[in-house]
Amino acid sequence: MTAVTQRTPHQQPETSLSRDDARRIALRAQGLLGAPDRRAGVRGVLRHLGAVQLDTISVLARSHELVPYARLGATGRSAVEAAYWTDTHSFEYWSHAACILPIEEWPHFAFRRRAYRARRKWHHDLPRAAYDAVLAQLTAEGPLTATELGGAKNGGPWWDWSEAKIAVERALMLGEVVCTERRGWKRVYDLAERAVPEQLLKDDLDDAECLRRLVAQAGVAMGVATRADLADYHRLRTEQVDAAVADSGLVPVEVEGWGKPAWADPAALATPPRGRHRTTLLSPFDSLIWDRPRTERIFGFTHRLEAYVPRPKRIHGYFAMPLLSGGQLVGRVDPAREGSTLVARQVSLDGIKAVPAMARALHEAASWVGCDSVRLERCDDPVLAAALRAEITHIGD
Repeated sequence: MTAVTQRTPHQQPETSLSRDDARRIALRAQGLLGAPDRRAGVRGVLRHLGAVQLDTISVLARSHELVPYARLGATGRSAVEAAYWTDTHSFEYWSHAACILPIEEWPHFAFRRRAYRARRKWHHDLPRAAYDAVLAQLTAEGPLTATELGGAKNGGPWWDWSEAKIAVERALMLGEVVCTERRGWKRVYDLAERAVPEQLLKDDLDDAECLRRLVAQAGVAMGVATRADLADYHRLRTEQVDAAVADSGLVPVEVEGWGKPAWADPAALATPPRGRHRTTLLSPFDSLIWDRPRTERIFGFTHRLEAYVPRPKRIHGYFAMPLLSGGQLVGRVDPAREGSTLVARQVSLDGIKAVPAMARALHEAASWVGCDSVRLERCDDPVLAAALRAEITHIGD
């Protein structure tokens, strides 16, 4: 790996990276190689990643709790929530999906808010009076949940939203309202003028500058990335990436076996990635692996969330969590909790060498969520199953 200088997009990459170079750069960029920044804590993880995905599924814990856990270890779950939501540190908005975002990124999503404001057709019809009523109630009483605003549903299916819920969600998309926390998994809404620091509130950045900043941030968070990777991180269009990447500060590189143009954070290229590899279970929504094609390209590991797959068709289980060890993805486990026992419902491993890492990761996760024992329920390879049970018992004794 050789040093690089800034180039125009018409120049050929002067740096060639091996597959291992790219993998280590990606791991370090994601906070999973080298000493964790414990002083910066959960807030530091969020600022560096730029987006932490939210999801309704909670097995060991919710995904936004699992992301800092994977990087920092057993930070208390209440401390994780407090770090995200206190002191106007973050907000929730549409990025890769519904994500917690550092409050400093509020200006970067002005392009998306403007696009919503320009939309002429919406899925739900909404009287202007209902929209204004929600804003008036938040002005007088906020912050409030949709239930406190008059109820989230009309009584039908989950998508049968009330007018109040439709109104506040639309106000969220338009940027008049901000989700400032989750309370019992319900969004808590407040007026943007109260929730966003004044110096960040105005949509002063034009679309080109918003996109430039988001492409740059995605490149730093991934270390090295293709055009599609950069687009996927904040769900931009590839033509938006094309328009912004030349001015993003990222530099062109060539990566062995990728067969596609790639860009890297020059700071990531300046110092070879070294340090301690984290051994941990990863949420399927972790930004290291949320893009399945990128995961396959970097790790040679095919992973699919099967929570929404009919049970008979599942291969690895409802919420299979990949095991990261030694800088590689070497297995996966579908976990559950039964009382004070963490149950490994289904485990698959990439050979006998992965057994100690899986046993260690299971025990660490069990301790974090308040379980005092681990039980293996299923591993289809009898040799690996016997070895894993023995290792789980040994660590637990």
